[in-house]
Amino acid sequence: MRNPRFAPSPQRASLDAMLKLLREMLNSPALEIIQRLKCSTGMPVRALSTAMQMSYMGVKQHCVELEKAGFLDTWRKAKGAGRPEKWYRLTPKADALFAGIGVELTLDLLTTAERVYGETAPRKLLYSYFQAKTEFLAAKLSKTATLEERTRLLAKFRTADGCLSTCEKDEQGKLLLVEHHRPLRELAARHDIVNELECEMIGRLLGCEARRSVEEVSGLVRVTFQIKTTEHRE
Repeated sequence: MRNPRFAPSPQRASLDAMLKLLREMLNSPALEIIQRLKCSTGMPVRALSTAMQMSYMGVKQHCVELEKAGFLDTWRKAKGAGRPEKWYRLTPKADALFAGIGVELTLDLLTTAERVYGETAPRKLLYSYFQAKTEFLAAKLSKTATLEERTRLLAKFRTADGCLSTCEKDEQGKLLLVEHHRPLRELAARHDIVNELECEMIGRLLGCEARRSVEEVSGLVRVTFQIKTTEHRE
């Protein structure tokens, strides 16, 4: 019988279970399913199987397994005639599979700075970080000729930072920077200036006003930066 003194902690058991699942995922289409759902507002099996060029039953089996593991949940969506269709979306548990920024270390450093240098220290450090980030990205974007080119290139850099970003257009043809992951989520929850500084950085890099909105359902997130050029401003 295992000595209870050496029994694995709940956190360790959870980590082991996740690592086991990840090893299984590497040899299956599960990672592509998760990636496609992350960059969406949810999808039915039919749409996933078409996008992945896989059989309907093959995709459904993986979705069911991911749901049992806690990475997906479902809801029913009307599709006109007939029964509502089952759609899949990610749960908050799936966030652990995507990039973060070393949140615990960052929060600890900001807390230490506040204790040592005063309550304004975290804001000053965050401002300096976004200022340096803006200068770095501005140099990378300097050779783009149009706003759309800048937005598309910025989306690539933002994706490299873990934001899963794309350049899109709304129904009126206005540019949008759309992101499906928030690496700074926990940092912003503790320091509300983060969202303001991030939006300000986007505006400066694109040379126009940017307005930020966030939609979250279960584990899905859609952050939209509306690019407000002079002709589009009210």
